[in-house]
Amino acid sequence: MADLYEILEVSHNASMDEIKRNYRRLARECHPDANPDDPGAEARFKELAAAYEVLSDPDKRSRYDRFGSADGFDVGDPFGSGVSGLGDLFDAVFGGAGSPFGGARRTAGGPRRGPDLEAVATIEFNDAVFGTQTDVTVRTATACEDCGGSGAEAGSSPETCTECGGSGEVRMVRQSVLGQIVTAAACRRCGGLGQTIASPCPTCGGDGCWVGDKTYTVDVPRGVDHGSTLRLTGRGAVGPRGGPPGDLYVHLQVTPHERFVREGDDLVERIPIGFAQAALGVKLPLETLDGWEDLVVPRGTQSGASFRLKGRGVPHLSGRGRGDLLVVVDVETPTKLSDEEAELLRQYALLRGEDLSAPGEGLISKVKSVFQGG
Repeated sequence: MADLYEILEVSHNASMDEIKRNYRRLARECHPDANPDDPGAEARFKELAAAYEVLSDPDKRSRYDRFGSADGFDVGDPFGSGVSGLGDLFDAVFGGAGSPFGGARRTAGGPRRGPDLEAVATIEFNDAVFGTQTDVTVRTATACEDCGGSGAEAGSSPETCTECGGSGEVRMVRQSVLGQIVTAAACRRCGGLGQTIASPCPTCGGDGCWVGDKTYTVDVPRGVDHGSTLRLTGRGAVGPRGGPPGDLYVHLQVTPHERFVREGDDLVERIPIGFAQAALGVKLPLETLDGWEDLVVPRGTQSGASFRLKGRGVPHLSGRGRGDLLVVVDVETPTKLSDEEAELLRQYALLRGEDLSAPGEGLISKVKSVFQGG
């Protein structure tokens, strides 16, 4: 899940003109026709186009900034433990394999962005419906307090890299059938940071950060579901030497409700009623998520019939309104009857003209009557 802003090499508060300008520049540089010998050029070009499609649309960009997805919420495989494994956090921050959620991408002319992090939060069913706040703790890289994140020893400061002049990258020009092709690579001397440190901070060793546990309070909006993912911009690990932080992705696990089953934004509940209640009708007290209400079951209700309570379901995540509560009734047939109850049912059957012969009794009686000349 690479950060779309990093793909276009712009900041999170970039204007629409900046986004458009960088997209056009990068599209020219990464176009497959301009890189005939690079098998990965086509993939990068498609990645640029996908990022631009989201960030150039104000509505999609707004949803992406909040949830990390242009569609609202990312639904993925919730992790089984509290904090997901990101490989070694130092590797992710200082140039190793990095996070599966984007990692520490190097941006030209400035400190490297820190990796994204993941965490899992378990919330109650009602909290998912009505919203809540929950705390998550992650192991993350934070700015070194002794050097303020600069990586330089007290009394000294980072120096501009003499190799790249502070740009963090070295450009190379080569000739091709299409003319001059300009390529850029991270400066090897400064690692793309644009600065070098002569006297590193003894606390952090010049990295500008250290690793420890940190707790964040997460605002969970109304209507989230099991497997939803929330994105906390800027709550990931910081980059080395004052680099901006990545993002924190919180995967939600929702505890099942003892009575309600969620189907989209609707809730479904099954309740048992007696045979007489179904036949004669009844008004039953029903506990919804909003409190107690009366459920009117009309006369002659059949088993499996459902009743819809408007607006008693889950709030719509993408707008106003709520889903409904569907109550399904299961008519129970009594399994144990007293003699009095059985007699009353026989009289009822006689009034209805129903045959109460035991299974097979009617056929046996007919056969006997034939042999007996009846």
